[in-house]
Amino acid sequence: MKVNILTAYPDMFPGSLGHSLAGKALADGRWEIHVANLRNFATDAYKSIDDTPFGGGAGMVMKPDVVDNALKAVHKAGPICYLSPRGAVFDQETARQWAETPEMTFICGRFEGMDERLFAKWPIREISLGDFVLSGGEPALLAMLDAAVRLIPAVMGNPVSLAEESFASGLLEYPHYTKPAVWEGMAVPDVLTSGHHENIRAWRRAQAEETTKTRRPDLWTKYLAQHNKKG
Repeated sequence: MKVNILTAYPDMFPGSLGHSLAGKALADGRWEIHVANLRNFATDAYKSIDDTPFGGGAGMVMKPDVVDNALKAVHKAGPICYLSPRGAVFDQETARQWAETPEMTFICGRFEGMDERLFAKWPIREISLGDFVLSGGEPALLAMLDAAVRLIPAVMGNPVSLAEESFASGLLEYPHYTKPAVWEGMAVPDVLTSGHHENIRAWRRAQAEETTKTRRPDLWTKYLAQHNKKG
């Protein structure tokens, strides 16, 4: 998995991606990251990457010539994604797709966004971390790439963990317990210490369903629709 990143703040990468599982995978060559400073593609002496919007209004807009120059130099293959609040919301399925994509290019939005003409010239997909606004696309991209990189084969130590974690089956994950068996008067559910694997699986499934139903009714509705469709 090769990742190209266009940003005004290259020092923000690899950031958290240089640690833990993602960092080890990066060091092992299971994925690679190439960061390009947008200011290197500016056309004036001040290295400007933004300018005032036509029609007036607050804020600045990322210049089309700068981003275009950067894409021409960096993008070779694969999808182009722009981090933007107006994009489709990132989810686990998107993370899976990214993990299976050999090469991708990401543009980290800043200011009031990019000149709209860039979307007419390039096949750019807009993607959002959620319904809130950040100061730039960099923090959002760090989180998204973390979700994707861990799905690359052999990055996770135990592949079973991927199959059982939240969103893998459309449900939130079941509760977890560890030693001591009794802590501050609270005991681990008996079924988990019973050694009866079928009962444990059934309990975990029921807990995952109940947790999803009460905490994320939107996911529960989606899960029921998909489950009934398969049935």
